[in-house]
Amino acid sequence: MLIDTHQHFWKLDRGDYGWLTSELAPLYRDFMPADLKPLLDAAGVGGTIAVQAADTEAETEFLLSLADRHDWIRGVVGWVDLAAPTAAASIARLSRHSGLVGLRPMIQDIPDDEWMLRPELADGIAAMVQHDLTFDALVMPRHLDNLRTFLATYPALRVVVDHCAKPEIRNDRFENWAGKLQAIAADGRVFCKLSGLVTEAAAEWHAADLEPYIRHVMRAFPENRLLFGSDWPVLNLASDYQCWIDLVKRSHAEAGRDAIPDNAAAAYPRLRS
Repeated sequence: MLIDTHQHFWKLDRGDYGWLTSELAPLYRDFMPADLKPLLDAAGVGGTIAVQAADTEAETEFLLSLADRHDWIRGVVGWVDLAAPTAAASIARLSRHSGLVGLRPMIQDIPDDEWMLRPELADGIAAMVQHDLTFDALVMPRHLDNLRTFLATYPALRVVVDHCAKPEIRNDRFENWAGKLQAIAADGRVFCKLSGLVTEAAAEWHAADLEPYIRHVMRAFPENRLLFGSDWPVLNLASDYQCWIDLVKRSHAEAGRDAIPDNAAAAYPRLRS
């Protein structure tokens, strides 16, 4: 059963999605489980991991409540302020819910590119390790050097790179990204999500624009450390669910692989069966 390891839900009247404005018209409405389930069924996807889209613990609790009501939401990657003195206590509290599988700071939106290296994160990271949570790294190419240092600082932490570290496909910045991601991939506890690439491409993208990036990720990371993610509904800005999963399937077939690997349980050991 293939797990989509990266999708979002939101309800606008909750009020904590600071990035989500009416200028993003295709996304500026509620997206809930009833909107996603038909797409999963049509694509043959058996379950998902819901990932935070707001930097509040309240949103994490909202996602966990959805997982309580829908057994196909197999886990939640939530949010805690890892730099706060209360981080360890928050992690302990949220981890009492079996649906919490990881945490994701919104690194791409933090002005300080060295935020992940701040010493005040240490207690929060230790609590993540203690509770067997996975760290989702929402990074861009400019963060990859610091991410290598972060990995060396926390050798017991399991890490997933979101969206292949968001290469600048629309600007054809392949070399700026590829070597640094290759170095990250050399660490055997790092996974990578094949997700989020269509929204990094030009508006009128073609599969050929994405293929060098997908091929590089598939060469850099062994098959057992690759994950499928849709990034739905953000995906809707540039594509649709079926188009994206078909493109990923085709890339795997061209690489001589029978199917998209399902490594969700390895990346997120707390994932519910």
